[in-house]
Amino acid sequence: MQDRKAVWPWAVAGVLVLGGVAWWLFRDDLRTVATATSPFAAQPSAGGSRIVPPTGVPQDAPAMTTAPAGYPLPRDAAIDAALPSLDDSDARVREDLGTLFPEPVLALLLPDHLVQRLVTHIDNLTQASAPASALALRPVPGSLQVEGDAATGIAVASGNAARYAPYVTAFTAADADALAAAYMRLYPLVQQAYRELGHPGGHFNDRLVGVIDHLLQAPEPAQPPALERDERGRYRFVDPDLQARSIGQKALLRLDPEQARAVKRQLRAIRQAITRGG
Repeated sequence: MQDRKAVWPWAVAGVLVLGGVAWWLFRDDLRTVATATSPFAAQPSAGGSRIVPPTGVPQDAPAMTTAPAGYPLPRDAAIDAALPSLDDSDARVREDLGTLFPEPVLALLLPDHLVQRLVTHIDNLTQASAPASALALRPVPGSLQVEGDAATGIAVASGNAARYAPYVTAFTAADADALAAAYMRLYPLVQQAYRELGHPGGHFNDRLVGVIDHLLQAPEPAQPPALERDERGRYRFVDPDLQARSIGQKALLRLDPEQARAVKRQLRAIRQAITRGG
């Protein structure tokens, strides 16, 4: 858990607007950067950088299905029949997100390969650590605030919640059905990005439901968890059980109790919206 600036992409909820839903809540400023699920790598090209799948996963990998979806899209899902290609989808995705979130929130999102970055970000939320390249957002302004000292004990400061408040408010105030509708319109692009990430027989909606369920299992301590510095000067939870949690659950642990409950309510609403009739 590094003491560094960071945004809270929350992200779970899902990619694209659902991922937009979540971006800011889960980029972990107490994160240990390591090699987790290796995502896309930026590669130079004639037109600038591009995102390619992990080694061994060809870009034109066949869209195999090894099993039916556990959570198929709702029967009344409206999928856009005139979607751009995945490589040309940034403008369309940003336009859709712009109808759902204010510009200060959108400004945190990295500018290119939006669908691929959001899919990768969400897929890594259940990991204990993740490389910086797996995240979709710029750092939130400001630094992690702690209180106390080595003698009395260190914890995340109560005032730190104010740093995330605008993003938590934007996420929890968004209409879950509208978020789900936008996600489902763009679902073919999301599904393609997920399969190119290294899941040729997978269904992203199943993965999204699984990530949401994982985040809902985050503990809710009565008091702010105690922190300590490791030998490299990074903050980590004193409780080994909390330290072993995923980056997504650790993000929830940094919210104050009221914020965490509000985020979980929104996650449940999103889950219901993307599984109706499935």
